[in-house]
Amino acid sequence: MNDETTPEIEESELIRVRREKIERIVALGYEAFPTKASPDTTIAEVVAKHGSKSAADLEATPERVKIAGRIMMIREFGKTAFLVLSERTARVQVYCRKDLLSEKEWELYKNLDAGDWIAAEGVVFRTKTNELSVKAAHIDFLVKAIRPLPSKWHGLTDVEQRYRQRYVDLIVNDEVKATFETRAKIVRYIRNWFDAHGYIEVETPMMQQIAGGAAARPFVTHHNALDLDLFLRIAPELYLKRLIVGGLSRVYEINRNFRNEGISTQHNPEFTMLEFYQAYADYEDLIALTEELLSGLVSDVKATERLTFRGNDISFARPFARFTMKEAIVHFGAKRAITIDPASLDDRTQLIDLLTRTGEIGRADAEKMNLGKLIAALFEALAEEHLIDPTFITDFPVEVSPLSKQRKDDPRYVERFELYVGGMEIANAFSELNDPDEQARRFQQQIGERAGGDDEAHQADDDYVNALEYGMPPTAGEGVGIDRLTMILTDSASIRDVILFPLMRKR
Repeated sequence: MNDETTPEIEESELIRVRREKIERIVALGYEAFPTKASPDTTIAEVVAKHGSKSAADLEATPERVKIAGRIMMIREFGKTAFLVLSERTARVQVYCRKDLLSEKEWELYKNLDAGDWIAAEGVVFRTKTNELSVKAAHIDFLVKAIRPLPSKWHGLTDVEQRYRQRYVDLIVNDEVKATFETRAKIVRYIRNWFDAHGYIEVETPMMQQIAGGAAARPFVTHHNALDLDLFLRIAPELYLKRLIVGGLSRVYEINRNFRNEGISTQHNPEFTMLEFYQAYADYEDLIALTEELLSGLVSDVKATERLTFRGNDISFARPFARFTMKEAIVHFGAKRAITIDPASLDDRTQLIDLLTRTGEIGRADAEKMNLGKLIAALFEALAEEHLIDPTFITDFPVEVSPLSKQRKDDPRYVERFELYVGGMEIANAFSELNDPDEQARRFQQQIGERAGGDDEAHQADDDYVNALEYGMPPTAGEGVGIDRLTMILTDSASIRDVILFPLMRKR
């Protein structure tokens, strides 16, 4: 009687049959689309409260519950039936018997299908097969699923359909629901942590006249009333540092950034970032803070400091590993059978030769790069994929860090780190440049690089320089990628697995 038992029937025919069932349900006196339901508990609460109780325990202290959920499966045995009801990631069985339900309710049952939503009221008990169940004294209709659930959801073979129809993916895959519940726990922990440490949560503009705060290609939009071209923000950084100037000494924001760049397993055009700034601190302070934040987060969400990501056992126990960028190039170059003399990393010609040998970048493109960009590109080619356990990379060249404060002992490099986990950059932080004249000079350098064809070079922001002229105290700031962090904690292969509705190509 239930259409999931006839997979050979075309979907259009199944939809027609289900619409006819709605008519029969309405004829019984039920609303096709009731206004509300009145459960007194959730399926998860029923499972949590009674899941460990034996049949004897449940019989000794019977409890009547009202629950609601989606029917995932129907098994019929003559005058009895079992309906598996789902709500979020919890499931419980509803036991229906013809002699326990009214004639109207039994007729309702006969017109139900997998995918429909119902309410059920009855006593919690265990069946002869020891299945936790609710013995239905009453059932009520909530809504008919006009489209049948997929009889088999093929995972990776239907990966695009899963992303395009996330609502179906969530219905049939409890592990997907669990992923997004974990994501919510991650964000909640981070908010609570920063609130408890004296930070103020703020919101800064999503539409900006200057795409600042990162090296990336922006999306462009237009404000009709002001006749003004605007950019969707690539980062909130320059606005958050304006707040430091204004006297808000600890600020953070969790929100979306937008970058008009390629799509990969690690990149989506819109993504969620945590950014925070702390006055009177430097990047070394943020290394300690980041270790405390992330090790505590992993322990809270996973109940252990260890987890598995893509087959790798990863430990978030403190302290995390640490290399300078040059040390990482030498160390991991050896894993590629490339012996590198550290002194050669100060020679532009030798850097071009090394970078070309990796096969990642052609000689013609390498020769267009300045010394700092060559070092950064060589690091990405040789080291990045090997940084599986949490690892800080420090001492970035000044040429690739236009907003960072230079090191006093070697101004060719800046006080900056990136944190890598699972071969991905998870966080980026530095001691903030607060010299307005030096900031203006670096903006001019970036303008020159844009003129030379680098459309990801930083745009100049004169008002930000003006803000620095009012005085920004010593400050350190950091950005943490929420999506990639969620990938690590949920062992997800693609960033699209942790974004509810990722951007997809047109069909």
